[in-house]
Formats: sequence, C-alpha cells, structure tokens
Amino acid sequence: MSGNAATYFVDRHIEEGRGAKSAYREATGSKRSLSYAELADGSGKVADALRRHGIRAEERALMLVLDQIEWPQIFFGALKAGVIAVPLNTLLATQVYDFILKDSRARCLFVSAELWPVVEPVIKNADSLRVVVVIGGDQAPDGTLSWRAFMSDALPRPPVEVSSDETAFWLYSSGSTGQPKGVRHVHSSLKATADTYGAQVLGITEEDTVYSAAKLFFAYGLGNALTFPLSVGATTVLLPGRPTPDGVSAILDAEKPTIFCGVPTLYAAMVHYWESNAVPKAPLRRSISAGEALPAEIGKKWLGHWGVDILDGVGSTEMLHIFLSNKPGDVEYGTSGTAVPGYEVRLVDEAGKDVPAGEIGELVVRGASAADGYWNQRNKSRSTFEGEWTRTGDKYERTEAGRFVYCGRTDDMFKVSGIWLSPFEVEQALISHPAVLEAAVVAKRDDDGLEKPKAFIVLKPGHAADELESVKEHVKNAIGKWKYPRWIDIVSELPKTATGKIQRFKLREAS
Repeated sequence: MSGNAATYFVDRHIEEGRGAKSAYREATGSKRSLSYAELADGSGKVADALRRHGIRAEERALMLVLDQIEWPQIFFGALKAGVIAVPLNTLLATQVYDFILKDSRARCLFVSAELWPVVEPVIKNADSLRVVVVIGGDQAPDGTLSWRAFMSDALPRPPVEVSSDETAFWLYSSGSTGQPKGVRHVHSSLKATADTYGAQVLGITEEDTVYSAAKLFFAYGLGNALTFPLSVGATTVLLPGRPTPDGVSAILDAEKPTIFCGVPTLYAAMVHYWESNAVPKAPLRRSISAGEALPAEIGKKWLGHWGVDILDGVGSTEMLHIFLSNKPGDVEYGTSGTAVPGYEVRLVDEAGKDVPAGEIGELVVRGASAADGYWNQRNKSRSTFEGEWTRTGDKYERTEAGRFVYCGRTDDMFKVSGIWLSPFEVEQALISHPAVLEAAVVAKRDDDGLEKPKAFIVLKPGHAADELESVKEHVKNAIGKWKYPRWIDIVSELPKTATGKIQRFKLREAS
C-alpha cells in the first residue's frame, strides 16, 4: 500500500464499498454532508487545483478553516498532492497569524469567510503567499479566490507516491507561554494513533457516529474527528461554531452520536448546565477527555447522568494523540490511567533517571506517532526529542498499582514546607465544593518569602464571597491542612488557551 496517508484514510473506502456512506455531516441548519465517495472526489480535486495554482510538493498550505465539510477535503487534498497541510487554531489573534505566515513561508492559505477579517490585515505582508482561497461568504475579497473558483475545472488526482516517513502535515503548538511552534508529523503517524488508541482504547467501529467538541485543528480533535472515524468508515458530526453547554446538548439530542469527545472545561460546564436543564438523550457508549487532567468530581457526575465513564487520557501535539489513558472497564477517576498499548511511558528525575513509585517525576513517552521535530527550532527539538523518547513537560506520580496521577506542568509545581505540591490536586479539592465551578492554583510568596498556594476560583451562580472560609476548610479536610490555599481570588473566568488549557503563568503574573 502507498505510504500516502490519504490512500488508507480516504480512497481505500471506495474499494471497500463505502462510497455512498456518510463520512461527515454538519450539525447546522444547512445540514450539509459529505459521503466517502464525495470525500475521495473532493480531496482529489483539491490536489489537482493545488498543482494547477503552482503549489508544489513540500510547500505549505495553511488551513484557517472552521469544522466544516471542506476541512477534510483540503487536508487530504494537500496530502494527495504531496503538499504539507498546516491546520491552524481558529481562535488566535491577528499578530499570531502574522508570525505563523512568516514562520511557515506558506504558499497557500485556505480561510473560512467568517475568519477572513482576522487575517486580512496581515495578508499583504505575507510575501510567500501565492493563492488565498476563501470558503463561503457572498463574494471572495479582492485578491482572493472563492472555493468554487479554486475548484472549478479541477479533476480528481490520485495520491502521489510518498514515503511513510515523509512529512505530511504540521500542527502549531498552542504557544501558551510564547510563540507557537510548528510540529512536523509524518504520514505514518496518523495510522499509528488509529492502530493504538483508536482501535485498542476507543474501540471505534464502522457503526459509530462521532461528535468531537474539540476542534479539528487541535491534535486531540484531529484524531477524534478525522483519523479514528476514517480508519474504520464511521460517520462524524461537525460543528463549525463554538461548543457551548446548550449547543452541545442540542447536538447530542439531535445527532445521536455514540462517541463524544470533550475537554475538562466543557465537561464541567455541561455537568453544571444539567443541574437546571434536561439531560439530552443520545446512545452514547463512549466519552473521552484530554487537553488537561479531568477532575474526579466531574467524571463521577457525568457517569451519574449517562451511565458511561469518561475515559480521561493524556496526549500532546508532539505525540499527536493520547498515549496514557483510562480504559473501558478500567477507570479510576483522579488518575490518567496506564500506557496505551503501543506506547511506553516513564517518570524521570532532572538527571534523566527513573523515579520509583510514589515519587514525582517528568513523564517521558516512546511511540510510533512521535513528531519528526519542530520547524526551525533545532535546540528545542533536541531538548524535547531525545532519541526514541519524547519529554512531555508534565509532572506525574506513579502509584504502587501502576496508575499515573497528574501533578502539574513542570513550570507549575512548587514546594510548600519542603514538599512538592500539585496545583491540580488542590484544584480538584476546590471544585468538589458545591460553590466552586472552576479553579486554578499557583504559588505566591507570603510575608516571610515562602511559597504557599493561592487559588483563583469561578463561583457557581447563587454563591458569594462569604463562602470562602467554608471553601478553605473543605480543602483542608479533603487533602490536608498544609495544602489549602492561603489566598482565594474570585474571578469571572480563568485565562485559557484556545484549546481549553489554563494559563497559570498569567495568574502567577497577577499574583
């Protein structure tokens, strides 16, 4: 079989008789859909159109595209042409897109009409760009092509022959503490995640319907809504807009997915929403979470509503999807589970030596889906990718039973009374209080110059500041008197990346 990932994930389904089956449908009023045959045809035409517009193999095509049916056509069309697809976070600021345009030296940009105003100011300074394709809208802006014009006269082109070790696409990291980094992935990485997490943990089948609230531009969402369903011929529901508790509830009710993929922030918001609204009806058989560690309280409440566990796992842009996870029939809330089959994980100290059970170390991982390095970031590549092992930057503790417990990012950990404190442990205790919706904990120095926990919390409606002493006592009783937050600030929202990760460095700056 060809090393081109598009052959396996797209064209194979035509040979296996799934051409008429729905691959994608949009959960919007338009009810647009895409069959497997239309995906094969559309992606082949994108490949041809790219060549006709002078975009050559190994050049970059940026995708600032909402979750809509054009997305998989563009992604696999680029792969079929040997062009490197670069999906972009759709929630960034104009200056970040300016940086990415210059850093990637992209020749082509696909952009949804709704997002055009964000990039329009920097297009004129992007000297490398040859063609800009605007999807949707009444009329293509001056100097751009409409999707229809770009695709006109294109003929389906078969995938070019490539090595499975060739770079297929980049994903820019979230850049929560600096400029985003281009993470380079090869063709075989996609199937590696499908063969491991997709097949052996998620257990996806052709009969499943998937809805991922996590977007396609996110490594986690890419696996959920593209790699895994297309590996078996399943159907995926796409939502171009932002997932909100009421909107997601409506999708679950109307689209009847069997697999739902969310992130902890959304799970928490939905569980809270259902305290005063009806729980939708859907034949869910699997729910998964990643992006940040899932608070145990949220998992238990979700299980109470659905009778289905949330399989909390850990992945990264560098590893493409989840490599450490709870598994069906083997869930322990408050832990990240065990290694996904096909991956190896270790905890190491600052000298790179393995740490024993019960002690905290940095999580390192080995597996076939590891990235091929960062673009134009040689030193960072060398410090992150150490031979077959990838450093995650996450601190974990391994229990005697072999399960991994998240302690925080390397930069988030701090010592209280000489003992390492996990901000995540304190945050879990905080949100188990009935007044607290969300929480984040950072270190703050007291009058003696010693570090102690400080919490920022979002209260549930109907609760007020007079409950803060109750919150502190609750934490003392739940996890220990020395771990409680000495200071608590009430905020309307916590600073987060576009993928839902709390930006604790901003809270440290505010302290």
